[in-house]
Amino acid sequence: MPSDTGSLEAVSTTPTLSVENIVLRRDGVTILDDVTLRIERDQRWVIVGANGCGKTSLMRVMAMYDHPSSGTVDVLGERLGRTDVRELRRRIGYMSAALGDQLRPDLLGHDIVRTALHGALEPWWHRYTEADDRRADECLVELGVSHLRARRFATMSSGERQRVLLARTLMNDPAVILLDEPSARLDLGGREQLVTTLSELATNPTAPPIAMVTHHVDEIPAGITHAAIMKAGRIISSGPIDETLTSESLSACFDLALHLERRHDGRLSAWGV
Repeated sequence: MPSDTGSLEAVSTTPTLSVENIVLRRDGVTILDDVTLRIERDQRWVIVGANGCGKTSLMRVMAMYDHPSSGTVDVLGERLGRTDVRELRRRIGYMSAALGDQLRPDLLGHDIVRTALHGALEPWWHRYTEADDRRADECLVELGVSHLRARRFATMSSGERQRVLLARTLMNDPAVILLDEPSARLDLGGREQLVTTLSELATNPTAPPIAMVTHHVDEIPAGITHAAIMKAGRIISSGPIDETLTSESLSACFDLALHLERRHDGRLSAWGV
């Protein structure tokens, strides 16, 4: 009995996603430098930092698309380098602008969502069941873009594309969702629609843990619980968002005197002072 209890405690304290002391070097350049981050089951994270600070590289490591030069990456109890990443990626809902750029413009909205089932870029690489088709339709409905089911990706607006890609992250009922600048390339209207959708996701207690990347604090949806601030490849501060994301920490991040304020709707705004 004691050993069983210990085993249960170990499982309950295992984070959904953990990177420990990771270093990433490319062509002699250090991109990530001793980065540690733990994402628990009930947390919603935002990673904030200037362009070029390593946010996207960190996200790709957490999504198991890049291997760090050193350090450990554990996702859902599996360690990178000791598991089949092709299978594990199917349990990670990953969205990035780079992924959208790789999708064929002629693909229909329904097919784009279905490809997530096997972590593929083309639907004809695999076979899909009627249940798979229904699940893809459910994801489109959940994101409010069911009308894009039979629309070609190339004919969608930037906002529509982002919402279809977000629907794609839900296809496999993921255990963790990773969003790399989900509001990139959107106009003001498209951005606000997407942030509203993300707020609904972040405040849903049944949703999986989320980590999203941005360098604009006004794009952070309500419901985000934790923040990590990156600068020059390192995390300089992390923890509960109200303790971590402050005028002082944001100013240090961007080397500029900034004032940060939380609005009545839970969103954030920042400006130079």
